[in-house]
Amino acid sequence: MKEATTNRRVTTSIIAGLALVALIVHLLTIHRYGYFRDELYYVACARHLDFGYVDLAPLSAFLLRIELILFGSSLFALRIFPALASALTIVFTGILTRELGGRTWAVPLACTSVLGSLFFLAVGNFYSPNVYEPLFWTGAIFLLCRIVNGAPSHTWLWFGVVVGFGIQNKHSMVFFGVAIVLAILLTPQRRQFAQKWIWLGGLIALVIALPNILWQIERGWPTWVLLHGIAKSNKNVVLSPWEFFFQQVTLMNPATFPLWLGGLIWLLTSREGRRYRVIVLTFVIVLAEFVVMHGKNYYLAPAYPMLFAAGGVAFERIFALRMRWLKPAIAFLVVVSAVIFAPVVLPILSPEKLLAYVRAIHFEVPRTETSHTAALPQLYADQFGWEEMVRSVARVYASLPANEQKLAAIFARIMERPARLISSVQNIGYRRRSPDIKIIFTGDRATTRAR
Repeated sequence: MKEATTNRRVTTSIIAGLALVALIVHLLTIHRYGYFRDELYYVACARHLDFGYVDLAPLSAFLLRIELILFGSSLFALRIFPALASALTIVFTGILTRELGGRTWAVPLACTSVLGSLFFLAVGNFYSPNVYEPLFWTGAIFLLCRIVNGAPSHTWLWFGVVVGFGIQNKHSMVFFGVAIVLAILLTPQRRQFAQKWIWLGGLIALVIALPNILWQIERGWPTWVLLHGIAKSNKNVVLSPWEFFFQQVTLMNPATFPLWLGGLIWLLTSREGRRYRVIVLTFVIVLAEFVVMHGKNYYLAPAYPMLFAAGGVAFERIFALRMRWLKPAIAFLVVVSAVIFAPVVLPILSPEKLLAYVRAIHFEVPRTETSHTAALPQLYADQFGWEEMVRSVARVYASLPANEQKLAAIFARIMERPARLISSVQNIGYRRRSPDIKIIFTGDRATTRAR
């Protein structure tokens, strides 16, 4: 009992320490460039709260509204929640690792892998629903593992809460939920369907997600229409299954590959790991879903904390007596590689120095959209030019006669751009807005007043 208490204190300190490191890294770098294009759109959504948006579930807009009220709309303030969510992802990973039986080596291996993952470094540095997604996916798996380990059946109610809010954050939670259900059916845990609690948990998830579902129904499922249109267009880079897999290795940091692959193998082959086989089945199913649907390479990223957790336990068990040096070696390799790749996903260098650095290390972040042709990675390239665009539009608007200003409209090819422009106007100093400016979208019969 005393040993277990000591181990828990040690692992808690490790989790807290690595989460604090992640928080500090992001707080030191989140203000160095400019607003990412989508952040300005999210600000516009947060200022016009609704139960749904065409390309966005409502929870992240609601959380952003809270952030705007608490901290304002400066670049630094806008990214405080993402920095905190990034730190919490490490906390959730550490807690899940302990639930899988991990101790003093498993926990730092798993948490260091999240800290050193290129995707998690990048996504914690700007506002988007993606930064909250790992919390819901990892939280759901943690509760599922608790149930596997004998937690009370009413834990399914909390599982439903997590899944419900996960759907309200991003609709991809539906695909993860389907994968979990299918994985449960393929394991002895399918006996859970004979009890009422799992069904009540599902009902809770449905009730929480219901406002957005009703919003979609009332408007003819606009999100599905949008996704269907994107699938038929040439907007996104279409990856083959092998390309999708290899880009996973890149996004997670190649140094973490032995850990998450080891986690997959441990879950499949070891006597202890097979107890949690639902994890590996969930991963394989959701991987297949995104490959079949030609999803973007980062869609699977929220699933990796659970593999890092399993991998940490696997390495701790396998190398407990022999080749023990491999455990610190893996952690060291992850940290060193993260430091090397950090300038590619964190705004540490100036754009000019970044381009030279990328050429020097022969490493580039894979593209996700075909239209991106800039020299800088898309995450960085889309953080420049908004102030210039605002000034250009403001000059043209100011040059119009007063009677024409009342009829002025912003004509845009894609619907996000005017919303981003309006947010830019409100965020970077042009506080005097005209209630008469309208937004007109090509291919859209609607004309919307800017507010």
